[in-house]
Amino acid sequence: MPDNTASIDGVGDNARTGASLYATLDASAATTLSDRWSVRDSVLAVVLLAALIGGAVGLAVGLLHEGVLALQGAAFDLPHGERLGQSAPEMLRTLGVPVAGGLLLGLLSSLVRRWRPNAIIDAVEANALYGGKMSLIDSLRLTVTTTLSNGSGASVGMEAAYTQAGAGFASVVGQRLRLRRADLRTMVGCGAAAAIAAAYHAPLAGAFYAFELVLGGYTLAALAPVGAAAVLAVAASGLLTGGEIPLALGRPVVIAGWDYAACGVVGFLAGWLSILAMQAVTVAERVFKRLPGPLWLRPALGGAAFGALALAVPAVMGSGPGAVPPELAGGALALALTLVAKVLASALSLGSGFRGGLFSASLFIGGLFGGLLAVATDGFLPQLGIDGGLLLLVGMGSVAAGIVGAPVTMVLLVLETTQDLWAASGVLIGVVLSTTVVRQAFGYSFATWRFHLRGVPIRGAYDVGWLSELTAFRLMRRDAKIAPANLTVEALRRLYPLGAAKMVFTVDEAGTYAGLVDMATIHDPDQDATAGETRVSTLARNADAVLLPGDDARTVLRRFGSAEVEALPVLSSPTDRRVIGYVTESFALRRYSQALERQRGEDLGERGLWGRD
Repeated sequence: MPDNTASIDGVGDNARTGASLYATLDASAATTLSDRWSVRDSVLAVVLLAALIGGAVGLAVGLLHEGVLALQGAAFDLPHGERLGQSAPEMLRTLGVPVAGGLLLGLLSSLVRRWRPNAIIDAVEANALYGGKMSLIDSLRLTVTTTLSNGSGASVGMEAAYTQAGAGFASVVGQRLRLRRADLRTMVGCGAAAAIAAAYHAPLAGAFYAFELVLGGYTLAALAPVGAAAVLAVAASGLLTGGEIPLALGRPVVIAGWDYAACGVVGFLAGWLSILAMQAVTVAERVFKRLPGPLWLRPALGGAAFGALALAVPAVMGSGPGAVPPELAGGALALALTLVAKVLASALSLGSGFRGGLFSASLFIGGLFGGLLAVATDGFLPQLGIDGGLLLLVGMGSVAAGIVGAPVTMVLLVLETTQDLWAASGVLIGVVLSTTVVRQAFGYSFATWRFHLRGVPIRGAYDVGWLSELTAFRLMRRDAKIAPANLTVEALRRLYPLGAAKMVFTVDEAGTYAGLVDMATIHDPDQDATAGETRVSTLARNADAVLLPGDDARTVLRRFGSAEVEALPVLSSPTDRRVIGYVTESFALRRYSQALERQRGEDLGERGLWGRD
């Protein structure tokens, strides 16, 4: 009996109509279909699934958080209750642990690359290009290497591991349940939202992190599942971490009048600092690539470099003791040195091959920057009476928004961690200026900048994967009318009488495409006098206007616009120019419009009976 369950899920191209399909299903197949249908088409089922995933991710984040603290405590022999970076560890450990961790990381990565040489697909790339499909094994690879990096004292954050693990787990669950493409992308967003929400005990910030970075936009269809995942993640992680809020300032701030202008100035300067921090990572990568020696040795060299830096400035180790550094608030020089050292340490860590992100590091850099401006303002312009805590929070949110590329997330993160609406309003001013500067002067956040360096053609998580799937190979017809180019017009008339074909693709003796012939020209009475002598090759045109099987729909339509013809041939490859099919402009436009309409429906949460997988 044929696999009708696969057909109804959209796997087969020749799916039957609903009436004939249900007539052929037996009782067991109908039961299986009903179970799967409840997950695929029930909004409530999707929300409940997202909540369960959020709870699981929250527990995982809590375990990872406690595990990293234990690893750092054992590696650096930290006193009970003390965090890495709050005081100077023993000199030998400060130098030796990063080097040993880097050496272990380099060897481990080198061995794993032999087994899985492919690049790790993160949540943003998966949702943009692959319909939310991620590999759990690759996600665990990144989680392990990031944990090892952070445990070794590298100046990176754990958020990359949290989001990768959460999104990867959610993606695999969704793939097992064979969710639709739109629902699978939403599940990936739920996993990432749960990870950030659990890390900072901020469900709103976690949800909008998913909307801004992982889903590429806010939709009503995604609100319920993403929100449920974020809330359950915070509740679950609180069972392990005790509900600790890592960025709480501890007091309300004062903001009025011209203080908003000061917030704008901080945001403007923070935008340039964000660009500097991102460029520093790129420069460090280029420097380490030019160093002689094997690839696996680079993390150890980077560990030696930032370990030596940590001897002078211990706060650069790990993701930082927090975005608010009260122990440094008394001196401008100490804040400035720590700020420069933290940017340099993060660049050395990521540039040498340690894995991690700049989420928490950017918060710490922003806190240092805002604290430095607060000290400077208090010293040189005390008559302004600006609250130093306000500038610290604005600096924290503005730098993080510029680097991470999630402005609303940072405003909500400050709001949730401080419970201060007025502070959030000041941060909003700074965030708007910071992200505007980064967008106009640089054009990328840290994530999209890394995609650009790798040659990945995306600028965010908006779903463009469907476009790459709608290729010339899928659009083409295989009944192309082909004729030798050395035929005479008379012979071609006999081969394709009037009305038999509109276009004919000509080929030379070797079967190579030689051009397109309009049959209206061939049957033109003006050709009668020389029809027995004129070769078809003299009437063929547009020999260079061709399509390749992998060309996407936009490339196809662009080629039609430049060639100004109704049909284009699809060649087997750039070197083997044999005609394997053809695409008409009208059909390509119709399929492209249908795909756009379907994408719009998925963005709005519209669910048809058959949908798209």
